[in-house]
Amino acid sequence: MAKQLEASVLSMFSLISTRHATKTEQDLATSNTGVGPMALPQPRAGLMDIPFYEGGKSSLKGHGRVIKLSSNESALGPSPAALIAYAGVASNLVRYPDGNAAALKDAISDVHGLDPDQLICGAGSDEILCLVCRAYAGSGDEVVHTAHGFLMYGIYARSVGATPVAVAENNLTADVDAILAAVTDATKIVFVANPNNPTGTVLSGAELVRLRESLREDIVLVVDSAYAEFMGGSCYDGGQALVESTPNTVMTRTFSKIYGLASLRVGWAFAPRSIIETLERLRSPFNVNGAALAAASAAMRDVAHTRSAFDHNLRWMGAALQRFRSLDLDVVGEAGNFVLPKFPNVPGKTAADADAFLQSKGIIVRRVANYGLPDHLRITLGEDDEMEAVLTAVTKFMGGDDG
Repeated sequence: MAKQLEASVLSMFSLISTRHATKTEQDLATSNTGVGPMALPQPRAGLMDIPFYEGGKSSLKGHGRVIKLSSNESALGPSPAALIAYAGVASNLVRYPDGNAAALKDAISDVHGLDPDQLICGAGSDEILCLVCRAYAGSGDEVVHTAHGFLMYGIYARSVGATPVAVAENNLTADVDAILAAVTDATKIVFVANPNNPTGTVLSGAELVRLRESLREDIVLVVDSAYAEFMGGSCYDGGQALVESTPNTVMTRTFSKIYGLASLRVGWAFAPRSIIETLERLRSPFNVNGAALAAASAAMRDVAHTRSAFDHNLRWMGAALQRFRSLDLDVVGEAGNFVLPKFPNVPGKTAADADAFLQSKGIIVRRVANYGLPDHLRITLGEDDEMEAVLTAVTKFMGGDDG
């Protein structure tokens, strides 16, 4: 009898529990007004059309040590002074960093001769590119960039509801006339990477001036100079002169390339005070962490290390260009810390085939089909042994004498 009573009670509780669960599910599926199913949160129109950004591959199955030449990282790594400064922050991690990045701005000002009040620092120059879009573009506006420019230009434009407009290039080089032809009444921002990644091509200072002078005054011209430190020669202008002479130009720089601090995410921009004051209103507080600020300040001041990285890059750029061209692989651009050889559209010799061959040797380079360049591979200029390995491997792949 007791067992029957216990079973009856358990059955009753089970029924109540089931009904309660069903009612709860119904409640959750009903809006606060009690009218119809509740609509789930929906992203703003167009956001789900934004493609994911894919970085360079970092590992290969079956290979312990790999030669990573896929992300344009510094061959020589950070300055020893930067490493010491980074370690020195370890005992003070409890404190917030300087939200104004004063020490870093002072270092940039001292090295480049810039007004600190015209500088802004970000978590990589990417953050500043995003801030510019948030500040100066929105729904119904257009953001112009070159066809093979940094993929984040289009992504950031879409993120604020603007329409990205990709402009055809001339032999993988930004075409000022084509850019100007693409400008409409809706254009608010023009992005130009100089040098451009992944093409390695450059606009002269004179062409940049012509572009700026031909644009309307209400259009912001952003000169993305992430690879400026690898440049030499009097014809190159990373945008500094334009910023100093115009009220509507922004120059961005990064510590991820020649300074070897990609992991810390630090970048900066030089712009007119009115633009800096606008961007500062959107910048998150303490956006650059203390370790990054300390390391970047030391790296900026270690001019000798930067020069060593420049010389190393120049030497291997010459060697890589000579080797690839001797293999009948076309390389247009010669700027930055990478090369972009074009492989033949011949079965067994394509860029995809070359990439597979290099991976079999433990070498990672960058496929750039997502940039509209399916026949090319972007190869970062690495350390001496890495460069010897990749040049030898590409030579073998193409059937040449590896020397």
